[in-house]
Parts: sequence; structure tokens; C-alpha cells
Amino acid sequence: MFSSNLCFIKYLFVSSILLSNIIATKIIDAGGLILPAAIILYPLTFLFTDVVSEIEGRKKTQDLVMMGFYMSLIMVLIIYISQILPPASFWKQQEAYNIILGSTPRIVLASMIAYLISQNHDVWAFHWWKDKTSGKHLWMRNNFSTIISQLIDSVLFIGIAFGGIYPAKSIAIMIFSQYLIKVGIAILDTPFCYILVRIYGNYRKQIQKA
Repeated sequence: MFSSNLCFIKYLFVSSILLSNIIATKIIDAGGLILPAAIILYPLTFLFTDVVSEIEGRKKTQDLVMMGFYMSLIMVLIIYISQILPPASFWKQQEAYNIILGSTPRIVLASMIAYLISQNHDVWAFHWWKDKTSGKHLWMRNNFSTIISQLIDSVLFIGIAFGGIYPAKSIAIMIFSQYLIKVGIAILDTPFCYILVRIYGNYRKQIQKA
């Protein structure tokens, strides 16, 4: 029963990865900060892996990270197949469809490289801080692991996804803007990390005692 409940967090993680890869195509202006639209969702994936790390450990969290990777590859394949299928004669949106989803493979490539490096670093750093603090101070490992991992992710993702498409100055602004927002989200999601760990951790203890 506990496993089924924690699976909801894992489902949210994988869904967030897939949706982030799609919506990252759009560049938004958030009060002067130039960002991929994925900024509204992707930073939460680090919260989800931190919760799974705290409750189920490093190995299962790394398995979850790889699951997100495999599902993204499947998504790219399905999108590609949908693009090459012949459109109906009355359907005139093929060009728009290709413009929006045609860049998804590059977005996903950038995302996957950044994702594999940053997420695995996050899992490693989370448990490194956990060992250093003897399992105390969840806020420390939640934030310290994520803040560095988000920097790695921002530099790799923006550089690979948009390098050569936009001027170098725009790339630098996007990296800075994205990282600034990600750090803010990482700090703000700390109470939610405590809440989720408390809920699922207590539930597991109850099940084990039953």
C-alpha cells in the first residue's frame, strides 16, 4: 500500500520530465527574465527525487532517473512517427505541428544530457550530505544538492538546446534567468519536501508495524 502511494510521486516525476521536454520549445518573458516554459515544471523533479531518495534510498532513485530517461526516448520516437505519417488532405496544420514538435528531438537531447548528469549528481550529492550530517538536517541536503545540480542542468540544457540558434548574450541571459528561478523554487519547495517525507515516511512505518 505504501509503495502504491509513493508511486504517485514517481508518476509525477516521469510526467514532469516528459511535459517539460515538450513545453521547453516555447521561450517566455517572465518580468524581463528570458526562460524556457519548462521552468514552471522541471525544477519540481528535483523535489520528487529528493523525496524518493530520503525514503527509498539511492538505488531506487537512480532507477527512477533512468526510467525518466527511457520514457523520454520513447516519447521522441512516437513524436517522430507522428510527424512522418501522411496528414489528411483537409488538415492544414502540418507545418505548425512540425515547427512546434520538430525541435523536440534537440530539446530532448539537450534535456537528456543535462538530465542524466544533473539528476545523478543530485542523487549522489543528496546522499553525500546525508552521510556528512548523519541523517540530520533534511533541508541542507535537499537544498545543497539541488542548487549545484540545477546549475549543471541550466548550463548544459540551455547551451545544447539553444546554442547556435540565439546569440551568445541571449544564451547567457537564459542560463542566468533559469538558474535564478530554479534556486528560488528549490528554496521554496523545502517545506513540501519535509511534508512529503513525513507523510510517506510515517505511513511506511505504520505498514511495517502492522
